[in-house]
Amino acid sequence: MHRENVQVTEVNQPDRATRRKRGKTDAVDADAAARAVLSGRATTTPKTGEGPAADMRVLRLAKESAVKARTQAMNQLKAVLLGVDPELRESLSGLSNPALIARCADLADAEDAAVFTLRLLAQRIQHLTCEVKELTRRVTKAVNTHRPQLLEIVGIGPDSAAALLIAAGDNSDRLTNEASFAALCGVSPVEQSSGKTQRRRLNRGGNRQANAALYRIVMTRIRWDERTLSYLERRTKQGMSKREIIRCLKRYVAREIYRHIRPTTAIPAPLSAT
Repeated sequence: MHRENVQVTEVNQPDRATRRKRGKTDAVDADAAARAVLSGRATTTPKTGEGPAADMRVLRLAKESAVKARTQAMNQLKAVLLGVDPELRESLSGLSNPALIARCADLADAEDAAVFTLRLLAQRIQHLTCEVKELTRRVTKAVNTHRPQLLEIVGIGPDSAAALLIAAGDNSDRLTNEASFAALCGVSPVEQSSGKTQRRRLNRGGNRQANAALYRIVMTRIRWDERTLSYLERRTKQGMSKREIIRCLKRYVAREIYRHIRPTTAIPAPLSAT
């Protein structure tokens, strides 16, 4: 659509109450989407599917799959290790995971099914580890090429930076302000006041991977950043819980990151008096 210069508008899923009343068919969904666009309720510009962010998305997808498969294979290896010959099990006990994998991968090929399975699983883990390292290298290279300034912020690594860039998309100009980026990451507070009670609740929407990346950044800063430690101490004295403080910190981090993700616009020069 973008190649043909056709304007595209992203429409959220229909209201649940309306769906319960009218049911769900393609025709009903198309009618609801058209009404949302014509009434002005749907104005969101969708993310483009081309560019560095799209490349990082597929790389992270493959990396997460490889990490999950490696963890599963490691659990299976340790489960099989419980049923092998006691003498072999004793020789492998007490080893670290890398040493255990290396020893199992070097086991001689035997007719014993347990020994063969240990060797096969260890070799699979080594292969998946090589995949994870290569995908991590490519993700880091993409971040350094696209937004290297993100890696200079305290607490941000290549994986967290990639998750935030993927959430923003290649056309990050669709984010009108830092509040919209915070809502996209699910860290914008939502009003839940009634009567004399004034309160806000946690936003459970947004991109959950970007939200998790902000959480990792905050937890890293709580350990090593002096500004964050002083903020944590001050807010704790004011009676806030640690969970509430983390929510506030995630919102502040989203504001800081937005300045690096959003492309800067040139400020027009003031008109000279004539």
